[in-house]
Amino acid sequence: MSLYTFAKNVVTVLLYPLYRIKVEGKENVPKQGPVIICANHISNLDPPVVGITCPRDIYFMAKEELFQKKFLGGLLTRIHAFPIKRGMKDRNALRKALDILGRGETLGLFPEGTRSKTGQIGKGLSGAGFFALRSEAYIVPCAIIGPYKPFSRLKVIYGKPIEMDKYRENKTSAKDVTEVIMSEIRKLAEKHS
Repeated sequence: MSLYTFAKNVVTVLLYPLYRIKVEGKENVPKQGPVIICANHISNLDPPVVGITCPRDIYFMAKEELFQKKFLGGLLTRIHAFPIKRGMKDRNALRKALDILGRGETLGLFPEGTRSKTGQIGKGLSGAGFFALRSEAYIVPCAIIGPYKPFSRLKVIYGKPIEMDKYRENKTSAKDVTEVIMSEIRKLAEKHS
């Protein structure tokens, strides 16, 4: 058993009962081919929650500072996280993410780039649109509906993949594609709140 699978099993046992996690729309995540899961960001627990509720193994970007401690950096790498420098273009992280998608794997993104202090879904950064346009990945919106309070209900909703062909053909800007993705996440959150 890989460390990723072991960690996923342990986190599942801990978090599902603690937050009474309810998942809908798992069937919307394609079983094969590259996939980008784009979710809103309300807590530091969002990556593990998306990780345990998604039917596929996911790779996540994490801030570079977390990898500077040798033990933590090694652990994060083994559970499919990779570093990104925040606040600047990080070509290595971009290449790594595109390589993951090129292998037909799943990439998890939080387009807002940082946690929402209010719980409201904010504006997305253009990175999600960049990866959507530069890959052949299916783009699956995901709404995390909190709050993260022990023994209250936390919902994770996966929407249908967003049809990207027209945006790729029309050479739509990364910023505009990100806004389309964020709009789909908002619709999911509104529908299921």
